[in-house]
Amino acid sequence: MEKLTSSVTALGYRYGLFIEEVFRESIKYLASDLLKVYQVRRWTYYDDEDFVFSYPSVIDVDVLIRDNEHILVEYKASIDRGDVAELYREGILYERVNKVKPRLLIVGLAIRKRALELARELGVEVRASEVV
Repeated sequence: MEKLTSSVTALGYRYGLFIEEVFRESIKYLASDLLKVYQVRRWTYYDDEDFVFSYPSVIDVDVLIRDNEHILVEYKASIDRGDVAELYREGILYERVNKVKPRLLIVGLAIRKRALELARELGVEVRASEVV
């Protein structure tokens, strides 16, 4: 039973990573006209201040950049409150490091109702197919 549980967990983890990559590639494809205006970059930063996760960690997030407009974009199969809070803290750290206040956008297939409420409170833009 334990082996089955770990196999299902591993599959779910891989599925989540696959979905994130599919979203990322879809955005690049759908925004091909925007790419003439926006640069798509991956921002990777070592958070040794323990700000985002309360312990030293590597922060990795996609950024759309046009002039002084920076948009941090996170992709999730299902969005919960923790995902919204994480992106919000990444935005604060990004502003500290880069001296640019970013817009925050989280994209997913579904978002939990309480996560949507938190996103509205924190000013995080949401694009999701359904609220669950």
